[in-house]
Amino acid sequence: MGKKRVGALEKVDADLSYTEDFLNQYGQYQSQRDIFLASPTTATSSGIISFRDLIDFVAHVADCFPEDTADFAEDLKTILTLHHAQLESELREKIVGSLVLLRRKDIIDSSNLLNSLFPILVATPSKTLRTLLFQKILSDLRTSNSKTINHRLNRTIQTALFNLLTSDRASPKGIWAVKITRELWKRQLWTDTKAVEIMKEASLADNEKVIGGGVRFFLGGDKEREELDDESSDDEGGIDVGKLKHQAGINKKSNKKKKHVEEAVKKVKKNEKKKNQPHPLNFSALHLLHDPQGFAETLFSKHLQNGKSKLNLEQKLLVLSLVSRLVGLHKLTVISLYSYFIKYLTPRQPSVTSFLACLAQATHNLVPPDALEPLVQKIANEFVSEASASEVASAGLNAIREICVRQPLAMNDTLLQDLVMYRKSKDKGVMMAAKGLLSLYREVGADLLKKRDRGKTATMGIKSGSIKERRFGEEEVGGIEGLELLEQWKADERKRKRVERGLPEEAGSDEDEEEDEAEEQAGWNNWDAESDASNDSGGWINVESDAEIEISDSEDEKPATKKAKLDTAAKSETDGEKEKADEVLEQKISKLATTKILTPADLAKLQELRLEASLNKAMGGNKKSQSQYLKELADRHADDPLTADQIEGFAKLRKSTKEEMIALAREGKGDRNEHKSTQAIRKSKKEAEGKSTTNKEKSRKKNFLMTLGKAKYKQKRSLTQTKRVLKGHIERSKRGGKRGNIGM
Repeated sequence: MGKKRVGALEKVDADLSYTEDFLNQYGQYQSQRDIFLASPTTATSSGIISFRDLIDFVAHVADCFPEDTADFAEDLKTILTLHHAQLESELREKIVGSLVLLRRKDIIDSSNLLNSLFPILVATPSKTLRTLLFQKILSDLRTSNSKTINHRLNRTIQTALFNLLTSDRASPKGIWAVKITRELWKRQLWTDTKAVEIMKEASLADNEKVIGGGVRFFLGGDKEREELDDESSDDEGGIDVGKLKHQAGINKKSNKKKKHVEEAVKKVKKNEKKKNQPHPLNFSALHLLHDPQGFAETLFSKHLQNGKSKLNLEQKLLVLSLVSRLVGLHKLTVISLYSYFIKYLTPRQPSVTSFLACLAQATHNLVPPDALEPLVQKIANEFVSEASASEVASAGLNAIREICVRQPLAMNDTLLQDLVMYRKSKDKGVMMAAKGLLSLYREVGADLLKKRDRGKTATMGIKSGSIKERRFGEEEVGGIEGLELLEQWKADERKRKRVERGLPEEAGSDEDEEEDEAEEQAGWNNWDAESDASNDSGGWINVESDAEIEISDSEDEKPATKKAKLDTAAKSETDGEKEKADEVLEQKISKLATTKILTPADLAKLQELRLEASLNKAMGGNKKSQSQYLKELADRHADDPLTADQIEGFAKLRKSTKEEMIALAREGKGDRNEHKSTQAIRKSKKEAEGKSTTNKEKSRKKNFLMTLGKAKYKQKRSLTQTKRVLKGHIERSKRGGKRGNIGM
């Protein structure tokens, strides 16, 4: 017991000695602090150094003496807030670092720290201090949201940033709100509507830099987030590539085919990876806007229509891109936007391809054709003519095609015939642009083309009724994607099984029902859940429409007049057309969607068939119906915006000049005065770069006696051995050597 008491007393004495030393140092800090606060501008360099060291010491041991250092954090905040402009740079950095250290030790909380640093970030003229504070604020926000989202802290900071933007719209200080929000959005820490509202207010500010930051966020913030996500995870999505290749029937072995398949599979994987992303990531900033119609109208009227706007052409193009992106994505109606484009649609306009891309992007199927027809006509008059340069004509045709992809009714038959004639142009870019327009209207408006231009598929589609003229505002009936593929697969499997059992392919109705029940039972795979649906309903009940019910006020029925008979005849014709349309619609709707519940096995097979169809489509295999084609065209730029490069299209595919071809032929051949062969020049170039020779070249220099045994063995080989060696050589050369060094 005595030994324990002695040990405890020694520990107490040690703690007391540490406390005395600390209090001594803390007293020196307090005296230095009072001297510094009395005259911060006249402090000597030696005094500043000692003050800095004392701050560093107290910050590191403050958690061991919480009662004595209760006012330490407040002292540092006061010094930094009042005198950050006069403080020596190293002392200022030390105070900021000490505050962050106190936050890590949980002596102060994040809200306290950020509320101290953020006003200084906005107010200080020092670039180095701004950079330091910005890094520390971001770092603390990331740390606070690392384990779980700190909603309370996020709301506090978001409110501060929102107030900074709305309090003074002309101030350049709002750029810090833009930078912080954009960085946290990219890191997926702020993914809610409040962050989007902050950037919305930035886009509606009066300062050019703040406007540019807000607009660029909406145009590129999601892409930055996706790129960062792609870098952090390289998961491929778990698709059985070998099975897909086998199902697609890819058996022919050639490098071109192999590359084609790899590109198709890569494309399918990318699309699947997008679909399988977590739920919040599916919502981009443009989708999280509270009032896209009001935002687009305000942006357009404030920055583009307003004559007092201080934005230059480049900045106006950014705003116009955002407005057109909003209009196209949300199918908004801003009719004055289309008349705004008229004065910019001329080849002499700088960045005209960007204006053309914006116009195409702002077009959708609910834009009145009357608003677009003058624009299409002006593009055709200004860009597409025999006197125009090939690049200009190609850009004009591509722009018209992109507009008509989204609203085919913007074109009339006379203009279309003139534009389609350019497919006979000698310039490749113009020819391909005109052919693209022709192929588009073969799918979406074949009746506007002459019979000789419609093509076989379109002509047959018009006769059969599968291709028909679409009316303004008409929407396609929705359904489950790929369900017809599952239905066809089930029918084929049923036939195959019947043939294997020696039965006829076609079964009776009773047998079909029994097989369907057996398949459904197997598909649920011992699931306990049973269907609650009853069979008492007996199918659909036909209810008369309101138009067919006649209500008479009088009790006496009068004889039908001649006009009534004519109405009845017209009505019967209409009913006949209606019945035909209903029959076509009934054929289109799959029986699986109306009579069956899809089992887990069915859903798995449906996903597999969708992937196979996607691969075939990427490979250019199966043909699409008109509705599928229109849906794909409408969704082309739903995620990614249309760019000026896509409008320029194949304008760069012009023929090379004679000088360019000569320069290309001479490239890498050195000076022709040396009288060396091309092979010798390449060899010397490889040696100069320090590259080794090939095994074939080395074997030529090998001593004859070293190769004698191999030569004798070759003479004694049988035909089978020779065949095996040659086959192995061919296989190794195909895969790039023993280790398969393809692309090395």
